[in-house]
Amino acid sequence: MRKTKIVISGYYGFGNAGDEAMLTAILESLYNENPRLEISVISGNPRQTRRTHGVNAVSRLHLPLIWNALRQCDLLISGGGSLLQDVTSKRSLYYYLSIMRMAHWLGKKVFLYAQGIGPLNRAHARATVATVLNRCDYITVRDQKSANLLQELGVVRPPVRVTADAVLAMHPVDRRIGRALLAKYGIGGVAPKVGIYVRNWRNDENYKTVFAQAADSLIDEQGCKVIFVPMQVPDDVAAARDIQAKMKHSATVLEDSYTTAEMMSIAGNMDAVIGVRLHALVFAALMDTPLVGVSYDPKVDSFLHMIGESPRGNLQTVSPEILVNAIREKLHLQKQEEHVRRAVSELRYQSELTAELALALCK
Repeated sequence: MRKTKIVISGYYGFGNAGDEAMLTAILESLYNENPRLEISVISGNPRQTRRTHGVNAVSRLHLPLIWNALRQCDLLISGGGSLLQDVTSKRSLYYYLSIMRMAHWLGKKVFLYAQGIGPLNRAHARATVATVLNRCDYITVRDQKSANLLQELGVVRPPVRVTADAVLAMHPVDRRIGRALLAKYGIGGVAPKVGIYVRNWRNDENYKTVFAQAADSLIDEQGCKVIFVPMQVPDDVAAARDIQAKMKHSATVLEDSYTTAEMMSIAGNMDAVIGVRLHALVFAALMDTPLVGVSYDPKVDSFLHMIGESPRGNLQTVSPEILVNAIREKLHLQKQEEHVRRAVSELRYQSELTAELALALCK
């Protein structure tokens, strides 16, 4: 019996923990549905992707290899993540659309996997997205805002369904993994541990002063241990170092790259998390760690609202007082509130459903 062949396109192989977690989750969900799949991933670092995920991989810059992989496949999966947006880069938007177009030219089925659509600010970008997506076979998005945008763009031919971010299909991991990783940095004991996940964004430096003041206050008032956790190395390490340099107390900056399981376990060892990065918040939610989100992008707001939480401002409006009060509240709770747990459970079901919908196209 011939194996079903799938090609996955996304922002993989660039050392971003959130995107690598999405790939891990997508692969796990697909293999749970059909262990006999033959999967190839279009990657920025094929060797690393093959080593980390145990799948075939081709370079995202080698068009003949991509064409050949698509020619042999039964289905192209595009996603997850925020691939179709024109804020961080115009070129990446057209790159991902071009991969879909290649699949269309070859007569292959195309499935969008729990994508976050937008923002799309340019008229040409909006028109091109609508044209390409109307030729796809099935679209799943990770939030209602994305579905609304597709409707606004005039994407009407393929079915569109709101499921959930791919990473939400994952289950909690052993906390002992993260405990051992933190111990290498001398982090242990009973003092409350607050994990802070930051990134550089549009040359915005003011929020770093805010985070530094909040971290100092948490150390003064709560006796917290502050740990900066990078989702993308070395970029997030640099952002954390900038904040640490503004602090009067010492904090720990983790400098290593971690697997998805390790990142989840580290989040599970925190007593509370402050997250700018979306998937830092997702990891915390999956590991039942109280979380505080600060928005830099609509995808952060959407996720927080889906679990019954709200952002504590954005990078321009957040204040030290807001962060300290929010963490004080979360440390008092000691665990996720029940409404968050129920929401995460429902989102896990919706996320697992995405793989089932994708493979239904191959029957």
